[in-house]
Amino acid sequence: MNPQYLRFLEQLQHFIPEQRLITDPLRTLAYGTDASFYRLIPQIVVRVEHEQEVIRLISLANEHALPLTFRAAGTSLSGQAITDSVLVQLGDGWTGYSINEDASQIRLQPGVIGAHANRYLAPFQRKIGPDPASINAARIGGIAANNASGMCCGTAQNSYRTLRAMRMILSNGSVLDTGDPVSVRLFQQQHRGLLDSLGTLAALTRANTELRQKIEHKYRLKNTTGYALNALTDFEDPIEILQHLMIGSEGTLGFISSITYNTVPEHPHKASALVFFDRVRTTCEAVALLKATPVAAVELMDRAGLRAVEQKPGMPDFIRSLPEDAAALLIETRAEDPTRLQQQITEIGAAIAHLETSQPYSFTTDPDTCARYWAIRKGLFPAVGAVRQTGTTVIIEDVAFPVAQLADAVADLHQLFKRWDYPEALIFGHALEGNLHFVFTQSFDSATALQRYEGLMDDVADLVVGKYGGSLKAEHGTGRNMAPYVEREWGSDAYRLMHEIKSLLDPAGILNPGVILNPDPKIHLRNLKPMPAADPLVDTCIECGFCEPVCPSRDLTLTPRQRIVIWREISQLQRSGEDSQRLQQLQKDYAYQGDETCAACGLCSTSCPVGINTGDLTRQIRHQHNLNRDRSADWLATHYAGAMRTSRALFTLADTAHRLIGSDRMQTLTRGTRRLSGNRIPLWTPAMPTAAAKPAVPISPVAPSSPDTDKVVYLPSCASRTMGPMRGAEDSASLADKTIQLLQKAGFEVILPDALEGLCCGMPFQSKGLFTAADHKRTELNARLLQISEQGQIPIYSDTSPCSLRLQEGLDPVLKLYDSIEFIDRFVLPRLEITPLETPVALHVTCSSQRQGLDAALKRILSACSHEVVIPDQISCCGFAGDKGFTTPELNASALRTLKPQVQHCSGGYSTSRTCEIGLSHHSGIEYRSVVYLLEQCSQPKVQTEAH
Repeated sequence: MNPQYLRFLEQLQHFIPEQRLITDPLRTLAYGTDASFYRLIPQIVVRVEHEQEVIRLISLANEHALPLTFRAAGTSLSGQAITDSVLVQLGDGWTGYSINEDASQIRLQPGVIGAHANRYLAPFQRKIGPDPASINAARIGGIAANNASGMCCGTAQNSYRTLRAMRMILSNGSVLDTGDPVSVRLFQQQHRGLLDSLGTLAALTRANTELRQKIEHKYRLKNTTGYALNALTDFEDPIEILQHLMIGSEGTLGFISSITYNTVPEHPHKASALVFFDRVRTTCEAVALLKATPVAAVELMDRAGLRAVEQKPGMPDFIRSLPEDAAALLIETRAEDPTRLQQQITEIGAAIAHLETSQPYSFTTDPDTCARYWAIRKGLFPAVGAVRQTGTTVIIEDVAFPVAQLADAVADLHQLFKRWDYPEALIFGHALEGNLHFVFTQSFDSATALQRYEGLMDDVADLVVGKYGGSLKAEHGTGRNMAPYVEREWGSDAYRLMHEIKSLLDPAGILNPGVILNPDPKIHLRNLKPMPAADPLVDTCIECGFCEPVCPSRDLTLTPRQRIVIWREISQLQRSGEDSQRLQQLQKDYAYQGDETCAACGLCSTSCPVGINTGDLTRQIRHQHNLNRDRSADWLATHYAGAMRTSRALFTLADTAHRLIGSDRMQTLTRGTRRLSGNRIPLWTPAMPTAAAKPAVPISPVAPSSPDTDKVVYLPSCASRTMGPMRGAEDSASLADKTIQLLQKAGFEVILPDALEGLCCGMPFQSKGLFTAADHKRTELNARLLQISEQGQIPIYSDTSPCSLRLQEGLDPVLKLYDSIEFIDRFVLPRLEITPLETPVALHVTCSSQRQGLDAALKRILSACSHEVVIPDQISCCGFAGDKGFTTPELNASALRTLKPQVQHCSGGYSTSRTCEIGLSHHSGIEYRSVVYLLEQCSQPKVQTEAH
C-alpha cells in the first residue's frame, strides 16, 4: 500500500473500528469482486454503519484526493461496483424501512434487499415497482443507483418513475432529504449556486429542440445508458431534477442514504401461458399486438434459448422438433379478482387469435405450472453458464429496440453472432418493452479472442444506435462496459451535458471515477476478470452473488461467491508456480476465512442459478486435509455406540457442574478455560443440553386402533439420543420420548430399531470431509432400516432435518423415509384435534428443511398451533453447523446477531434440529425446541382415526 493510502487508513481509524477496515490480500480480492467480468482489487475496503461515517469518509477522501466506490450487493453486470482505490460496503445499519398508513409509500435504506421490501409490502398487496432478476440478492441502493428494472416494471414502474423522495449525501458531504421540507429549505439556502446551475442546464436543454426530442425518444424505450437526462426535461424544480439524476447514476454523483418509493399493486390473481411460434417475425408481431392488452409481462425466447433448455425435466417433447426460426413468448396477466383475470385472458387471446402458433396454448392459473414456465425463462442465462468451457466467462448484454422493429433487430443480432462466431449465443428478454438480452460465452486469454469481442461490441453499437436508434443499455447500467459508447449513442451535445452534470455534483471526481463517463475508448477491454479452473464442483460459478443473502458467514468472513473467487486464485497460483509467498498467505488465511467458518449447509445451492453447493467444495477441501484422520474416523464409526455413551456422560458432567456453581460462574470458568486452550476447548453456554435419557420402549397407541393400526419406524438422530433439553427447560422430556408420545397419540404403532445406540446417518463425518466413515455409517443404517421396515413396507420417521436430507440423498429407493415435518404434515396433523396457542411463537426453518422444500409444510404445522407465527427477518442458516456452534461460536453469533430483538415477545421458539436449537436459544433469549413439543402440547387425538 502506497503512503497516500497508509495516511488515509491511519485517519480512518479515528472513526471507523479496525475490524471494519479491511486491507489484507485475501479479503480485498474477495470483497472487491462483483458480478461483472471485470476485476479491480481495492486498496482498502471500509464497512460503514451510519450516515455520519459516510460524511466523514467522503470528507477524508476529498482531503486525500482518493476515489470512493459505494457497493451494495455487487450483483451489477457492467463493472460499476469495482475499484482499485477505496471500496465502501454497507453494514447492518442500512436495513431500516417504514411503510405509510395505506402502504402507498415505503421508505427504504440502501441495504434492504429488494425481495425483502416486497415481503414487507405483501400483507397490503403492494410491492415496489423495480423487479430485476437479481431482486432476491440486489439491494435497494444498487437497484436505485442503476435504475434496475425487470420483467414486469417496464418504463412506467422503475425507480425513476416511482421515486417519491430521497435522502442523499453529496460529494462535499452535504445531506439533502427531499421528503423533509426543513432539509429542503436548508439545502436551498446553502447550495443556491448548485441548484441554480441545475435549473439553468434544464432550461437550456428544454430550449434545445433537437436535444429535447432525442431525450424524449430515448426514454420512450428502456434506457440506462449515461445519466438520466430526462430529469432535465421532465422537471423544472432543481430539487426534483437532482433526486432524479441520482437514479441510474451508479454512485458517481452521490450516496443514496434512503429512498421513498410510491408502491404499486401486487395483484393476487395471476395466469401464464407459454406460446410457441414457428417464426420469429410472427412472434414479434404478437408482441406488438399484446402491447395494447392487459399483460403484465411478455418474455421472448429465441430458438437457441429454447434449445438450451429443451432437455430439462418437464419440457414438452415437441420443442425439440421446432424449426430453426422458432421462438416463444411467455405471457403473464394479473388481476385483483378471478372474474377480471378471466376477462383479461379472453382479451389477450383475442388479440393474437389470428396468428398461427406451433401448438395450441392456454393460460393456466395453477401456481406449479406457472412456476415451471417461469423457471424455463429464468433458466436461460444459467443454461449457458452451466455448459460453458472452463476458463471462459458468461456475458449478458441488454439492449432495447422500438417494438415495431423487433423482428428485424432479432434477425440482425443473429447475423452478428454468425459473423463473429458465437454459435452458442441466445436471445431472450422483456419483449413488451423491446428490451432484449443476449448471452454468450467469452474467453479473454488471447489477442484474437479479445479482438473478436471488441468487433462484436462495435457492431452491436452500430446496429442498435445507428440502424434502430435504440438503447445500448436498457436496464443493466452503463458501468465500464458501455462507457466507451455513451457518446456514440447520445451525441456530442448530450455527452457534454453529462460531463457538466458530473462536474457540478462531483467537482473533485472522487465518486466512482471511470464509470459512465470514461475517456479511454478501450476501457471495456481492460481489467478483465480471469475465471480459471478451481474444482469441477464450482467451475460453473458465474460469480453473480445470488448466493450471498442466505450464507450464515456473509458478515463474518466470506460468502460462497467469495470462497470460489479465492479458491480460483489459489488454484491458479498453484498451477502457475508463481508468487509462492502470496499463495502461502492466501492458503493460510483461507483456512479460517474459507474453511473453518463455512457452515457447509448447502443453502447457497437453493439460490444459485447453476445449483452450486459451495459446501461440497468445503467438504472436499476438508477431506484433503483430513486424509491422515481416516483411520481414527473409521475406528470411531465402528465403535459409535461407545462414543454416544461418552457424549452423554460429558453432557451429564457439564450439567452437574452447571447445577452446582450456576450459570454466571460456569460461563466465566469455561470461557477462561477456552481462552487458555487457544479456543481448542468447545464453548459452553447456558443453553447447553442436558444428557438425554434413552428412548422409552414404545407402548400401545393412545388413540383407538384397529388390527391394521399403522406402524412407523422411528429413527431418532444422534443429537436426539444424546442431547436433552437445556437446564431449566419448560419440559424436561427428551425429544425421542416426546416424539413417541405424539406418534402414539395420532394412532401409530412406533417401532425403534435394534441396537439404536450405534446407528448414525454419517453426517458428523461427512461435514468434516471424512467420506469413508460417513458412507460406512449410512450403508450400515440403510441395511438396518431395510430389515426393520420390512423392505420399505413401513414408513420411517426421521426427527432431525439435516439427517433426513443426508439419508434421502443415499438410501435404498424402496425405503420410505420422511423428515419429521413431512410426516407430521401429511399423516399426523389430520389425526389430531389442535387447540392453538394465543401467544406468538418463533419459527426457525433450518437450511436442510429449506433444501428439502419443506418450508410451507413447517409453516402450516406452526400456524395450526399458534395464531401468530414469527419468522425473523434476514435469518437463514443459523450457523451452528453440527458442532461449529461449540468450536467456532463466532459463526453462530454472526448468523444470529439480529435474532433477539425480533423474537423477544414470543412465548417460545421452534425448529427441527437439536443442535440448531442450542444456538437459537442462546442468541435469542427464549427457549427453542422441536416443533414436536408444541404440537404435542396443543393436540388431542381425534375420536376416530383413519388409516393413511
